[in-house]
Amino acid sequence: MTRALRRDGIVALAALAALATSCSSGHPAGATAGHERAADPAEGVTAAGSPLTSTRGFYVDPGSNPATWVKNHRGDSRAKRINASIATKPMARWFGNWSGDITKAVSGYTAAAKAKKKLPILVAYNIPGRDCGGASSGGAGSAAAYRTWIAKFAAGIGSRPAVVVIEPDAVAQVDCLPNDGERKTRLSLLSYAAAQFKAKAPNTWAYLDAGNAKWIPAATMAQRLRSAGVGSVRGFAVNVSNYYTTAQSASYAKAVNAALKSKYGYTRHFVVDTSRNGKGSKNGEWCNPAGRKLGTPSRTGGGAEMLLWVKVPGDSDGPCGVGKGIPAGQFSPDLAMKLINGG
Repeated sequence: MTRALRRDGIVALAALAALATSCSSGHPAGATAGHERAADPAEGVTAAGSPLTSTRGFYVDPGSNPATWVKNHRGDSRAKRINASIATKPMARWFGNWSGDITKAVSGYTAAAKAKKKLPILVAYNIPGRDCGGASSGGAGSAAAYRTWIAKFAAGIGSRPAVVVIEPDAVAQVDCLPNDGERKTRLSLLSYAAAQFKAKAPNTWAYLDAGNAKWIPAATMAQRLRSAGVGSVRGFAVNVSNYYTTAQSASYAKAVNAALKSKYGYTRHFVVDTSRNGKGSKNGEWCNPAGRKLGTPSRTGGGAEMLLWVKVPGDSDGPCGVGKGIPAGQFSPDLAMKLINGG
């Protein structure tokens, strides 16, 4: 995933306030091949519950990009370390316009996890205008197409336990959209997505993406999250596909919650992407910066509700940084080894 607009510069506060008012009514990174096991959508939606109580740890994706590379390169001298340090760790699977029949893809993946009594981590990444035309650009062709897609995504999970991160960058990147109408549509689509998970996936904890610690001011992010339907889901995710430390990310999330509490009277749980934040950010660089390191593997607690490997370690951010020439979402054993070695 790229960060085409991941810069510290922010539009004027007056413009942000106007945006919040107008909106208040309301491969690609991580892509992998389709899971080999298909299943019908979960039948029957039961009462809401915690996905942690019916599972025993997080699901390790056997079809992740790192796992697939290891399987196909057993004789490579790097395979053993990549397998031990990355491929055998729980991480998210990303779903988007490359996933084919989305109901079948999501249903098969969550069914495979449930069969092992494990909790799968999924990312929905198909918002129209995805990544503002950057290296991970794409997404559904229209608002109507997206509504259909995300409704089928949620239905594919059904009553199975799952964790879902909803549309990385989509809230933070509303600034790149050309007018208030399109910005309002973006937030409305996210609100619709949140409502779909609430209605159709009651045992899913869903988190709207909230950018990173140095992107959007906390008060502005709180306004946008409210317009995007954060009140309908478990909470929000920070640091997805970025490198800021867990402490920095948690501090930002707490500031967002303080703004939510002050203005709207509630707070939400938050999760942090720790996949590549072992050494923190390198001066805000987001695209395959040198000298980064793997962070704490997926777990509950640790300064947030959960620390998750949302970004797949070793998958490129785009053809830049130390991943020059490697397309966004493509796994590179060289990038993986740099993260393992911390250099």
